[in-house]
Amino acid sequence: MIKKKVAIVDDEVSILEMLERFLLRSEKFDIKTFSDPTVAMNEIKSDPYDLILLDIMMPQMDGIEFLEQIKKLQPNSKIIMMTAYSTMDKVIDSNKIGADDYVTKPFISLRDIENKVFDQLGY
Repeated sequence: MIKKKVAIVDDEVSILEMLERFLLRSEKFDIKTFSDPTVAMNEIKSDPYDLILLDIMMPQMDGIEFLEQIKKLQPNSKIIMMTAYSTMDKVIDSNKIGADDYVTKPFISLRDIENKVFDQLGY
């Protein structure tokens, strides 16, 4: 079975580690984590991912800006936005640009995130 490629982009290393550990349990994904969105952008531009879990608020690059750039280059990549800000305007903005789903932080349930990832990747 070919594993789906998943990128997790968040400036909080603890979030990256937690999501990576949890999602690797299914053995359905190759996961790469990025704490710096500019590094992530450079890698994803040259090597597309099936799904990107993307934080909205990051110091180096806003998640909305990241989303805009990726959707221009790879319109078929699935994107799940992660936000600690439950302000619906950011979510609405990201949906208009092409985000496929979103989750709020702190995470209520890792299983909910896993279900969203599975749904987006067609499992």
